[in-house]
Amino acid sequence: MVEISAKLVKELRERTGAGMMDCKKALTETGGDMEKAILYLREKGLAAAAKRAGRVAKEGLVSAYVHPGNRVGVLVEVNCETDFVAKTEDFKNFVHDIALQIAASRPEYISRDDLPAEVIAREKEILRAQALNEGKPEKVIEKMVEGRIEKFFKETCLLEQPFIKNPDVTVKDLLHEIIGRIGENIVIRRFVRYELGEGVD
Repeated sequence: MVEISAKLVKELRERTGAGMMDCKKALTETGGDMEKAILYLREKGLAAAAKRAGRVAKEGLVSAYVHPGNRVGVLVEVNCETDFVAKTEDFKNFVHDIALQIAASRPEYISRDDLPAEVIAREKEILRAQALNEGKPEKVIEKMVEGRIEKFFKETCLLEQPFIKNPDVTVKDLLHEIIGRIGENIVIRRFVRYELGEGVD
């Protein structure tokens, strides 16, 4: 059996926009052949996710989730292209899972592209100061900061977070999988998370 490297999976993901697990399966099924793996994903309808990203998605759902105990509540808007898809169980379940993710994992932004440059710069300064305080040599500090900023993205950006029901995949992987399955562009547009007593001194 051919060993499928993470680099190969990453390349296939970049070329097709399909989810990580789908890419790994496609490469396994095709003995690591990139072109055959792309064909495999296209036949399964999974490679189309990236191509659909430019299409307008203005239908969808606004969903509310209140965690048992009524201490955490979430409102989330997820868009798709058609009213028909918005009414499917698959889409509704996806939106519900996103609301659960937001309630449990407290993201602040949808993607790293939404993070203001000044927030990233400030975080890097903090991480750099931490590394200096730990007595790390100057030459390794930059690498440490880059590694830790990736961790920061995973904590604060919804699409980067491990999915709570299956930590082996990210929310972005989950999004790509449903786009491939449903055949429409799907966009997590916005959300707000409330926690009882938050911000009260």
